Amino acid sequence: MTVRPILLWPDPRLSQPCGPADPARIDALVTDLFETMYDAPGRGLAAPQIGVLDRVFVMDAGWKDGEMTPLACIDPEIVEMSPDTAKGPEGCLSIPGVTAQVARPVRVRMAFTDLAGTRQERLFTGAEAIVAQHEYDHLEGRVHFDRLSPQDAEALKSDYRALA
Repeated sequence: MTVRPILLWPDPRLSQPCGPADPARIDALVTDLFETMYDAPGRGLAAPQIGVLDRVFVMDAGWKDGEMTPLACIDPEIVEMSPDTAKGPEGCLSIPGVTAQVARPVRVRMAFTDLAGTRQERLFTGAEAIVAQHEYDHLEGRVHFDRLSPQDAEALKSDYRALA
């Protein structure tokens, strides 16, 4: 379909929680999200990052390492998070050029609808858990700056503004 422009922070649409996915446009939206994500190149992309405020994201945590595992998550919900967390580097296609050290649960279980319309649950671990949580945050109107202390967030925002 189409490689779409990716919104850049601080576009206000990146701070808005999304509503339910619109079934009439889901197939085209998911196709555009995958094409845009792979072109960028990223490991995940949420609908609000291309200006669509629907609860949809796509991800493929392993494709850069050679194994393609594309997944579309429609109207996802986090149903369980591990109490164990790990801190690691996260980048964002909407905030290019800066990486944040973000603490996240190491395992997360999500319920979502797939492209076939089937509701399912899946446990994500490792890189998939990080990507799934990062993209889910976009659906809630959050970026990775929002997961940092105020001081760390301001320092990275300053770094980002300096790149412009």
